[in-house]
Amino acid sequence: MSPVMVIAGAEIRAARRNRWVLATTLLLAALALTLAFLGSAPTGTVGVGALEVTVVSLASLTIFLVPLIALLLSYDAIVGEAERGTLLLLLAYPVERWQIVLGKFLGHSAVLAFATCLGYGAAGLALSWLGAAPDRESWNAFAALIGSSVLLGAVFLALGYLVSATVRDRGMAAGLAIGIWLLLVLLYDMALLGVLVADQGKTISAAVFSGLLLLNPADVYRLLNLTGFAKVSMFSGMAGVSAQAQFARPLLLAALAAWVLVPLALAAILFRRRQL
Repeated sequence: MSPVMVIAGAEIRAARRNRWVLATTLLLAALALTLAFLGSAPTGTVGVGALEVTVVSLASLTIFLVPLIALLLSYDAIVGEAERGTLLLLLAYPVERWQIVLGKFLGHSAVLAFATCLGYGAAGLALSWLGAAPDRESWNAFAALIGSSVLLGAVFLALGYLVSATVRDRGMAAGLAIGIWLLLVLLYDMALLGVLVADQGKTISAAVFSGLLLLNPADVYRLLNLTGFAKVSMFSGMAGVSAQAQFARPLLLAALAAWVLVPLALAAILFRRRQL
């Protein structure tokens, strides 16, 4: 077995011992089921099904919750082991540093993917049992939500690894991780909205606005889920944004993939140059 898979398996076992898998799965499942059952109340008046309402609700929840879980999983993956002294022991084995980064990333990604698929899948099964959303488009939107949620988690795992490979103090890594979460999840859109209001359409064109949205993985995720399907777009109120920022689904997926690969590659390069 390759060193990457051995390290990934060790991270999965560690997450199981620390109850990360159980806690994350139960949290996502409880919130998803709550939104599925309580959030379908307006379906009778707006002409959309319960599954479309659930997709909109879960997309909003995911933007806040999944990045935070991912950063909590990854922010001390390297600096924490360096402080505990276990990193030197790991490097004593015939393993490359990039293999350590990739193995840990794959392990944490598997944990997050399992929790997301099982937690959100429980809500889909519950709605299916109740006879919600018989059309294929609704289920495609729900499947896209689960897949893109896993991808969004991978983005913030990679950002957490970049932080962990950069700093030499676990407390600083935690502070930077929270700062990244605040910036990308909360502050970026507020700042962008303020700039748009102040500009009043004089400088920022539709093309520039579209490019600015791609600079934030949370916005890419929002566009992917809330504008890619007609019924979901109608209920979410994103139809106008969908018409203005016309991104093909492959482009949005490629943007999220780039947000995974670039920080992870930078983390591997910085870790290779790190003096222990």
